[in-house]
Amino acid sequence: MKMAKWCVAITALILLAGCKNEKPAKEPAPAPVAKAEVPAPAPATPAESTPAPATTPAPGAASAPVGNLLKPATLQAKAPDTYRVKFITTRGEFTILVTRAWAPLEADRFYNLVRAGFYDDTPFFRVVPGFVVQFGISGKPAVSAAWKRAEMQDDPVTTTNKRGTITFAQTGKPNSRTTQVFINLVDNGRLDYSGQGFAPFGIVEGNGMNVVEMLYDGYGNDGGPDQDLMEKQGNPYVKKGWPKLDYTKTATILGNGGSAPAKKVQ
Repeated sequence: MKMAKWCVAITALILLAGCKNEKPAKEPAPAPVAKAEVPAPAPATPAESTPAPATTPAPGAASAPVGNLLKPATLQAKAPDTYRVKFITTRGEFTILVTRAWAPLEADRFYNLVRAGFYDDTPFFRVVPGFVVQFGISGKPAVSAAWKRAEMQDDPVTTTNKRGTITFAQTGKPNSRTTQVFINLVDNGRLDYSGQGFAPFGIVEGNGMNVVEMLYDGYGNDGGPDQDLMEKQGNPYVKKGWPKLDYTKTATILGNGGSAPAKKVQ
């Protein structure tokens, strides 16, 4: 029993070590963090655990105006009970099914960020084989600065961090999540309990994980860009120093839960 408690404590320390801003790394920082000591990958989760198909958004959800990315307070629309987000990346396409009941605050935040174009042209800056794929730092310094202090309250963990689920990253402090997210590459159930706990709010559908698992992982856990410099210098900094990283091209809400794109931020 003492050995089990010791292992849990060590795992929590490893996860928090990489979170500076919002990581499972630095902000999130997304969030989970993990060095070479990350536990061996767990078996993939059966496909039958995928949530039910998305339903029609609640009345008014589709028509809610998109706010200004430079003003987080204007991006507060309530998300539909379920919605899908299509990511077109430099490796292909995948779709995420979000279930608001899993983590309402995170589902709402993700919904607003996607509608406003936050995740367009952003790098998958931290890809750790057998652990997670992390992204969610804007390529535009002005946008990163605007969201730096837009923390949200933590959602309770209602769904386990199994392979394919997506979760907001955090720093080592409670209620510190902002924009960074990570996709679990394996069953990471230990993240349900470490630190403040990481609450999944959606899952990659169908064969989408085939694309996620192709994202460039050659820089590993410690060889990628510095998150603080990413926020301050944007995509030029990342593309110069880490040219092989993959990017999202666009992230779009499918069906009638979307809206016109937000005004571009220079």
